[in-house]
Amino acid sequence: MASRPERVLRGDDAPLSASFLELFFDLAFVLALSQLAEHLLHDLTLPGALRTALLLAGVWWIWVTTTWFADWYDPDSPWVRWLLVAASLGSLLAGVAIPQALDGRGLLFAGAYVAVHIARGAVTAFALRGHPRQKRALRILSWFSVSAVPWLVGGLRPEWRAPLWLFALAIDLTGPRIGWPTPRLGRTSRPELRLASEHFAERYQQIMIIALGELVLVAGLSYSGTHLDPPQTAAFLLVFAAAVLIGLLYVTPAGQRLRPAIERADPSRLGVITGYLHLVMVAGLVVTAVGAELSIAHPTEASDLTSAVVILGGPTLFLLGRTLFSVAIHRRLSWPRVAALFVLSGAAVVLRLPLLAVSAVATGVVLTVVVLDHAGIRSYRRIKNPD
Repeated sequence: MASRPERVLRGDDAPLSASFLELFFDLAFVLALSQLAEHLLHDLTLPGALRTALLLAGVWWIWVTTTWFADWYDPDSPWVRWLLVAASLGSLLAGVAIPQALDGRGLLFAGAYVAVHIARGAVTAFALRGHPRQKRALRILSWFSVSAVPWLVGGLRPEWRAPLWLFALAIDLTGPRIGWPTPRLGRTSRPELRLASEHFAERYQQIMIIALGELVLVAGLSYSGTHLDPPQTAAFLLVFAAAVLIGLLYVTPAGQRLRPAIERADPSRLGVITGYLHLVMVAGLVVTAVGAELSIAHPTEASDLTSAVVILGGPTLFLLGRTLFSVAIHRRLSWPRVAALFVLSGAAVVLRLPLLAVSAVATGVVLTVVVLDHAGIRSYRRIKNPD
């Protein structure tokens, strides 16, 4: 019979598909993505984009670390189930706080973020007492305890909030990359960072579907609020086509090969880098959703620099993350995707067309990349060291 700590850890016979509570946890991320898109839409400036990126990174890191947690621990354990429920609540509260997180609701956002990480670390460290894996839990708990200070102080002091939260995020995002080194506990070893590749790859595909769903939802809601005129209909269809094409770009081929790549890779490299690169892709989908709302609501309005950057910047961010994802998975670079990045970036600066036309350019570039991918014209170049 397994010892009590062993019952908490994921066994070799544990199901690798996502559990119901993991999917329930994803629902909280739906609210966060919606709130982030609205946050950016109401502050289409460079400072506004940076503030939105800061909040996105925070809620994204809740999702990533919860995914690792569900990958390491037994989904049938009562400890794990209750912690997933708590993470769902914390994510919802963080999403509720997003519109005013840098104003009056900073403490709610920071408190929810810190509570999820500290509760998870404290409970797992207690449940694993006497087991070698307890050290991993204690290292992670120690790092999140350190970052909790700037998170909470920033929540209390609005004038220092942004720099303190940036500092806290730097701690949180750096920790797993270097193995959470901790005095007297050392550094987490590679076997301790091992991930169940099938479960891990499935979870990232599911969250990308959630992010694409947000894009489709925004497009549908924006279109339903119009007079359904031909320009608005064309803008809606372009956004829908872009969502389909982005989905195809994600799954072909690197998205389908994440599982075998994880199995043969150093988990301290690929497991962490995958989280960083998906953040870039999700950010691209959030910006694309904002661009969709602009183009559907005002398709015949002439674009300015801001609107062109938003409409073209979303696909650019996604393609950047997707290109680097291929480098991480295959150690190869797709030159058509690199060329598409330059085309989109240049078009954002020079194009001053109706928003519908700008949206058509964005969708056309993504379509071209998909066609070249499926035609086998990828012009890959081997990258010796993607790090």
